Amino acid sequence: MDRANEPNPLPVNLSQKAKRTQEAPISALIAAAVADPNLISFAAGLVDPLTLPVDECAAITQKIFADRPRAQTALQYDTTLGLRPLRQQLLSHLEKLEGKPASSMSITADDIVLTTGSQQTLYLVGDCLIDPGDIVIAANPSYFVFTGTLQSLGAQVKTVPADEDGMDVEALGELLGQLERDGPLAKVKFIYTTSFFDNPTGLTLSLPRRKRMLEIVKQFSRDHRILILEDAAYRELRYDGEALPSIKSFDERNEFTILTQTFSKPFAPGLKLGYTVMPKALLEPVLHQKGNHDFGSANICQQIALEAMRDGSYSRHLELLKTEYRKKRDLMLASLQRHMPGEVHWTHPHGGLYIWLTFPQTIDTSRESPMFREALNHHVLYVPGDYSFQPDEGGRIPRNHLRLSFGQVGIEKIDEGIRGLASVVQSLLQSKGTSRQSPAAAEARR
Repeated sequence: MDRANEPNPLPVNLSQKAKRTQEAPISALIAAAVADPNLISFAAGLVDPLTLPVDECAAITQKIFADRPRAQTALQYDTTLGLRPLRQQLLSHLEKLEGKPASSMSITADDIVLTTGSQQTLYLVGDCLIDPGDIVIAANPSYFVFTGTLQSLGAQVKTVPADEDGMDVEALGELLGQLERDGPLAKVKFIYTTSFFDNPTGLTLSLPRRKRMLEIVKQFSRDHRILILEDAAYRELRYDGEALPSIKSFDERNEFTILTQTFSKPFAPGLKLGYTVMPKALLEPVLHQKGNHDFGSANICQQIALEAMRDGSYSRHLELLKTEYRKKRDLMLASLQRHMPGEVHWTHPHGGLYIWLTFPQTIDTSRESPMFREALNHHVLYVPGDYSFQPDEGGRIPRNHLRLSFGQVGIEKIDEGIRGLASVVQSLLQSKGTSRQSPAAAEARR
């Protein structure tokens, strides 16, 4: 049939929200990984497939389905809030993490909502709080998937810098003061922070800054509550350093903080299960939205998580993960020290899955750059750092950073991948006449 003269189909009138929603940058990186089977991917923040709790979950599901009444319950709907025995178990778990009773934070099992991954929590909180034009404040750089979500909701994402101690909370106070003087303080809905082993930098908000952030938020909560959304997805993947309490732990009346954690990183992402403690004033609106989404997260997944916490599978698997990821982190840091030129700097995370690299201003790491293309030619993939930044007042975004993840990549590939990446960087620096030896090579010549 000749279709040359057929009329063009009528357009679909998308919502403004759909038009604001852009493709997630990670999608292109995943496509690149699929296209090259030899690729060493330091890009995706996925967990190590070899350490997934297959045997544990097989035993747990067998136990659940051997008990017919329990199996029937597991295959049925539960409440939108989530399986009560699991919420009670998680309350005890949080008490251990915080080192204090739940009553000192004014929380009960009924203040915990179970969600389809902590990512759903981030979306639901944004959906309940954000109208187009409202303001959310985050660190620069920050978790780019959520800042993209915020922009699709119509939020203005304003930023403050971060350093080795995490978000600069004094700069946060200055920004809130400026917004108050200029008028739009009423539009500030929440502060977003990845408080443990940040994505993308791997850094952690220091203890003094945790307390100070809460003080600042209370100070500027004039006519409405400004909330802190504390994303603690990587909290339990701590390999060394001090175990810090959450910001939530200092919020004695459970008024200003939302703490969200997950089973994805410390156990198994396939469960798609997160849990969040939030103020009572926000809980009901979030449940209304969640009810419209899914009536409640998958009950079978909640039953598996409950059993894993009860029988010790969760804690044993977490220790295994910490051991394996610590090896990977240490190897990546050693490889960077061995191979990277002296002009390159990187973070030294005490946990999580990420290391953040900073290059001289002359090195462009963006997806359109020669460095990115050459890295792919060397079968190495990374996350360009500009994905994680918001523009400054002049519209500029730094393009001399990148994020490496040691989560999914095989440990035997780490040194090879870093060596390939370093050779690309070395060539670029030599072409600009600014190359120095790696710290390890320089030390060897002394």
